[in-house]
Amino acid sequence: MIQWISQYGPVQQALIATLFTWGVTALGAGLVFFFKTINKTVLNGMLGFAAGVMIAASFWSLLAPGIELAEELGQVPYITAASGFLLGGGFLYMVDKLLPHLHLGLDTPDAEGIKTNWQRSVLLVMAITLHNIPEGLAVGVAFGAVAAGVGTSATLAGAVALAIGIGLQNFPEGAAVSIPLRREGFSRTKAFLYGQSSGIVEPIAGVLGAYAVIKIQPILPYALAFAAGAMIYVVVEELIPEAQREEGGSKTDIASIGAMLGFTVMMILDVALG
Repeated sequence: MIQWISQYGPVQQALIATLFTWGVTALGAGLVFFFKTINKTVLNGMLGFAAGVMIAASFWSLLAPGIELAEELGQVPYITAASGFLLGGGFLYMVDKLLPHLHLGLDTPDAEGIKTNWQRSVLLVMAITLHNIPEGLAVGVAFGAVAAGVGTSATLAGAVALAIGIGLQNFPEGAAVSIPLRREGFSRTKAFLYGQSSGIVEPIAGVLGAYAVIKIQPILPYALAFAAGAMIYVVVEELIPEAQREEGGSKTDIASIGAMLGFTVMMILDVALG
């Protein structure tokens, strides 16, 4: 796989990788053709797994290479990492306040962002789309970092590992949109189309991220930290609270176990391949 993808340029690599992550989102959404409901305890575990993957990826695939690149470019590493990280979280905070969306398990009146008359289905898709932005950006920036050729932490294998990790945690996200929509009366096909559409933003963000850091190399360490901050914001603001929300006797400790497993899998992927 590494040899095959290495024949392409970084922007093309980012596109291929994020098309893969979008495809896994579609696979998850495809569960709606087999199930009409999803056990909340199972969903807790899947969301916890996604949170663990994103936490591990934020450090090994983004912050660590970003700090090394900052040193290579003569920047003050801790200032670069801290400012980029906080900017990433701040950006997601602003989008969270502006973009109309509805978190899983909540009623339509609890929708966040600018008030709108959008349907509940659209609001649910917007919630997942919101945190697919930093995921796509992270993958794109990772491939851009390899192309920049600065430092040793940013490797093609590491970028591929990040894409695989993001893809793994996209599977439950696709199911988390499509299956609730099916339960609310949508046809299987329509619920699937809504579920997979939440991942469309990843190839867009990935290509933009790769292109930007290649053209403006000094922003690369900031971009890596920015993507890490945005991903951690999503984990703390959405994935963990939703995974810990009890419903119908669901067990929240399953979410903790899922997070540990997700973190371990992403850590192994990044250390083994990177």
